[in-house]
Formats: sequence, C-alpha cells, structure tokens
Amino acid sequence: MAELAGLVQRLELAVGRLEAMSSSGGGGGPAAPGVVAVYVEAYDNLISGPVAQYAALSQKIGGDVLKHAEMMKQAFSSQRQLLVKASCSQKPSDSVLTSLLAPVSKAIQDVQSFREKNRSSPFFNHLSAVSESVPALGWVAMAPKPGPYVKEMQDAAMFYTNRVLKDYKEKDKTHVDWVHAYVSIWTELQAYIKLHHTTGLSWSKTGPVASASGAAPSGGAPAPPPPGPPPPPMDFDKSSDGDSGAVSRNALFASINKGADITKGLKHVSDDQKTHKNPALKAQGGPVSSGPKPFTPRPTAAAGPARTLPPVLELDGKKWKVENHEGAHGLVINDTELKQVVYAFKCNNSTLQVKGKINSITLDNCKKMGLVFDDVVGIVEVINCKDVKVQVMGKVPTISINKTDGCHVYLSKDSLSCEIISAKSSEMNVLVPNKDGEYTEIPVPEQFKTVWDGSKLVTTATEIAG
Repeated sequence: MAELAGLVQRLELAVGRLEAMSSSGGGGGPAAPGVVAVYVEAYDNLISGPVAQYAALSQKIGGDVLKHAEMMKQAFSSQRQLLVKASCSQKPSDSVLTSLLAPVSKAIQDVQSFREKNRSSPFFNHLSAVSESVPALGWVAMAPKPGPYVKEMQDAAMFYTNRVLKDYKEKDKTHVDWVHAYVSIWTELQAYIKLHHTTGLSWSKTGPVASASGAAPSGGAPAPPPPGPPPPPMDFDKSSDGDSGAVSRNALFASINKGADITKGLKHVSDDQKTHKNPALKAQGGPVSSGPKPFTPRPTAAAGPARTLPPVLELDGKKWKVENHEGAHGLVINDTELKQVVYAFKCNNSTLQVKGKINSITLDNCKKMGLVFDDVVGIVEVINCKDVKVQVMGKVPTISINKTDGCHVYLSKDSLSCEIISAKSSEMNVLVPNKDGEYTEIPVPEQFKTVWDGSKLVTTATEIAG
C-alpha cells in the first residue's frame, strides 16, 4: 500500500510539471518546451522523496493523519507553482508578491486550523508536530536567512515528534518511521535552500515581471513599457544664469578662507533688539514659539471586542475538557477513572482540582492557573503557559514543562521521585516538603555549560555568579 501511494504521488508530480510547463509557455515569455529550471527540478526531487514517503506512511496510519497529509501535499504543490513562476519571471512589487504568496499562506492556515478543530483526535501529537512546523513553508518570504528560519520551525515540532516516538516506540514502528520521514522533509528543505536560495527566493534575471494574474488575456492591452533611464547627473559647473554660479561659488570659498576674520562682517545686535530682553518686541511680532510643538498622537480606531468563547467543563469520551474559563476558582472534577485524561485549554486566573486517580493531565495556553490533583499514572504536561502552579497530593511519575514562563511545582512526600522534564521554559521552581510540613523552594536550572570530553558532549547546569 505504501509503494502504491508513492507511485500515485510521483504521477501527480509529473502531471503538475506538465501543467507548469504549459502555463509558463503562454505567459508572455518564450519557454523551451520540456525545460524546467534547475531549482524547480530539485524541488521536485524533494516532493518525490521525503514528502512522498511522509504521505505514504500517513496513508498507512490513516484517519486525521492522512487528512493532514493531503493538506500538506497541497501546500507543497502551491509552493511549487510559486517556484515555477519565480524561475521564469522577475521579482514583482511587494503588493504583487503578497498576492503570489497567498496560496501558500492559505495552505499553511488550513493545516493549522485542522489541528485546532481536532484537539480530541487520538493523533493529536501527530497533528501538532505538523501544525507547529508547517510555517517553515514561509521561507520564500524570509530573506536574507530562509534556511535558519526553516530550522527554527523544525525545532518547534521536536516536542511533539518526541512524544510520538515515546508513545509508539514499543507499539507500532510505522509511527516511528512517520516521524523520521516527516523530520527529513525539513532537513532536506534546508539543504535545498542552502544550495539554490541561500539569501532568499531566487527570481529570474530575465523574462517579464511576475504578475498575480498570470498571463495577460488575448486581445488585452500590452504591458506598459519599462521606465526610462534616470536623468543624467547635474553638472554643477553650469547654471541657468551663465557664469553667476561659478562666481558665487568662488565668493563662498573666499569667505571660508578668511578663517576667524569671517565674523567681522556680522552686525552686532544690541539688547533692545533682543526679544528675551525687550518684551515689547514679542507683542509687536505676535506670539513666538519657544520650542517645537508637542507631539500629538493620531487617533486610532478602537479595537473591536475580543471574541469570547463559552467556558467548557465536560467529559467527551475519555477526555475531560476544561476550556475558556476566566476567574473560575471552584473547578472540580470528581468522577474520574484510570483511563480518562484531563485537557485544560485557555483557562486564565482559575483553579482546577482533579480528584481520584487519572491517566494524564495537560495544561495548554493557560495563565495564572492553579492545578491540584491526587494521583496521575502517566504524565502531567504544562505547555505554552504563564505563571501556573501545580500541586501533587499523591503520586505522579513525570511532569513535563515546555514553552512556559513561570511554573511552581509543589511535590508531596509520595512524589519526591517524580521526574521533571523542561524545555524552552523559564522561572521554574520545585517546592519540596520538609518534616515540619513547610516547603523548601528550589529553582530549576535554566543555564547550561556544554563541553567536548574527547568522545561526546557533556552538559552540566551552571549558576550565574552574583
């Protein structure tokens, strides 16, 4: 099945190349039949290689992963059309370029929206890995460093790809291969950009200027002629008044050469002619400004009210959904089961208590959120949050903190063996209980030192000397 999907992908690619050659042949610039630019052909190799492999494995997994892969194929197809146009057209104005980038931008938005609409999907980590990294296709507008931008987007997906590997490493090798195939797309794209578009999208030096509408319709008005050459530089030795320009210039230089004597020709101003010593002069000449006018900001249109979604606290299948709560300090989940999970999303200035033993808990995009729970057999995750507090009453094996600024973790005596994994986060503190019931606050290191010991890299936590 995977080989068949790869064959279909290559056939679609071949059809796309034929269509591109047909369109470029009638776009106003002569194009040799069957000729494709070198970097378009290299991009085709990227699509027929790692992209096709990713699509084939997505088809093997099926479900939302397959639907997402279809959207990604469309995104790469849209970008290929842009590359074909750039290979035979000169770079257009910024407004036209924005229109040309619109199909790629829409494809990126569709991929990200699919993830947001399917947060309850069993393949949410797969969708998130793709959604977090698909903005890398915006490299075509990221001059002068498109390659590093792709690397940054690839790193953004690492958190979710690692979760897929962790969940399926011992279960299904197809998902592991899927991760490797998907990551290789962005690795190969970086190599492609470095070779063909090092400082930005390479446009043709010849041919017509690219237009958003493509070829002009038959019988339409011809394109306007290119602007004429710039005017010749001004000849300062000539003047409309004959030799008066040269005479005035010579007089100026003669005055400058006087040195300190140049001030002898200035007229002395007596005190009765100075406005600050003779107020009557101000009255005769009207009000005199004492300085620059104060800056007056331009009125701006009032921003529309932010869209507010209704708060949610419900059990959807095996998932407790806690969403869009503001200032709710009495949120409680009582009837829990071991197979259930809790997912809290966009809850601000609120407190959630989870009673009983549950599989996992996730806080996503929450601010000033408090979480108190009894027992978790899997993992507690804090993602994209600010100023949150997590308190363990019973046991939890692992707490993961990712892309979070400000997180306090209160451990219980039974959870002191808990593993705390952090990435791209700051202001993290772990509070450990003492014998007298008080807590000792210990900061989680944020600065590290890495050295080469001759065979491998060794990383240790460091402290900034005060």
